[in-house]
Amino acid sequence: MQLFLPDEASTLALGARLAAELQPGDCLLLEGDLGAGKSCLARGIARALGVSGELPSPTFPIVLEHALPGGRRLCHMDLYRLDSPEEVQGFGIEDYLNDRAAICLIEWPDRLGWLRPPHARSVSLRPEAEGRVAEWD
Repeated sequence: MQLFLPDEASTLALGARLAAELQPGDCLLLEGDLGAGKSCLARGIARALGVSGELPSPTFPIVLEHALPGGRRLCHMDLYRLDSPEEVQGFGIEDYLNDRAAICLIEWPDRLGWLRPPHARSVSLRPEAEGRVAEWD
């Protein structure tokens, strides 16, 4: 599916739409270049899942966990600063990917290499005109 997103509000709205389909154990890979809107989309998903308060990008801590209603968790990962699957392993990301109570959002999933979960869904974002285009499976 493909959708043109003219502004931040439409990107947040797509996040809410995607959040309605996510279940514990799901992994959503957020792909796109710097500034494509991955973190904005992740904020839309997190808000729709019930996360309140500040939602910074996990660029420096790599992983941010958020408690969700019903004992579930949202694990938002930003792998931008990592260079290889070996470095990814050092952060214990496999534990998050195998956690059946967690929903995982992963920015820069190309860093996962062989760790990329076969069950993961992808959303790709790219700039177009004054907005961006989202494509997902």
